[in-house]
Amino acid sequence: MKILSIQSAVAYGHVGNSAAVFPLQRIGVEVLPVNTVNFSNHTGYGAWRGSLIAPEDVHDVILGIEERGVLPQIDVVLSGYQGGTGIGDVIVDAVRRVKAANPSAIYACDPVMGNAKSGCFVAPEIPVLLRDRVVPVADIITPNQFELGFLTGTEPTTLESTLASVDLARAMGPSTVLVTSVERPDREPGTIEMLAVDAAGAWIVQTPHLPFKANGSGDVTAALFSAHYRATGDAAAALERTASSVFDLIELTHQSGERELQLVPAQKFYADPRMQFTARRVR
Repeated sequence: MKILSIQSAVAYGHVGNSAAVFPLQRIGVEVLPVNTVNFSNHTGYGAWRGSLIAPEDVHDVILGIEERGVLPQIDVVLSGYQGGTGIGDVIVDAVRRVKAANPSAIYACDPVMGNAKSGCFVAPEIPVLLRDRVVPVADIITPNQFELGFLTGTEPTTLESTLASVDLARAMGPSTVLVTSVERPDREPGTIEMLAVDAAGAWIVQTPHLPFKANGSGDVTAALFSAHYRATGDAAAALERTASSVFDLIELTHQSGERELQLVPAQKFYADPRMQFTARRVR
């Protein structure tokens, strides 16, 4: 499998491509990383150095890949945080080019906007871009519950309302939706869930909720789920493998006392997940 991953990159720590590429490689995926920023570290520190990469330069890198005759081999286009509307246009164009070269290729979009605790942390035009122009051309989207609500103009909280919001999202274009960080009021205390829905049904997986925020964990989640789903076509299996790997990554990071994801020390959990969580069919 080959994945064209168009995301941010940092030298220190693990977000964007700096989070997604290595886990994908450890499960045997060939990754073509195209970076949209080149920063010293993620912006959560409040200070960073480096620069945004101009949309035309990102486009040129993708054009160079196309000129090597690689696009027919691309199975998945993956995107995450989009720093500006210009990058969105480049990604949508890349998806069109890849699908023209390989009609079986899919586009997996992580519609990064924010979360319930922080609200939106992207420029005001980005959520609108994602909702109106990017998500409709995606095959897989991996929003958290907050992002799902914005995309669909709803406020998902319960399992039923979250499923209803997912149905609205799927009506926009994507056939498969992974909802991360589902926090329904009636879940077991100390737990958090992920919900995967496709044409075959809906499945939810529950894991312990660690009191720790790990930048980049969503990028790893989107990457692994997209790859596992593309390989198997089985949403429940992809959900279980992803939940197993990401939980162990976050738990190891929490135990380390470090702020940054312990992406390399956790590598065995991607290649050989413990499969300690079972997805429950809910529809």
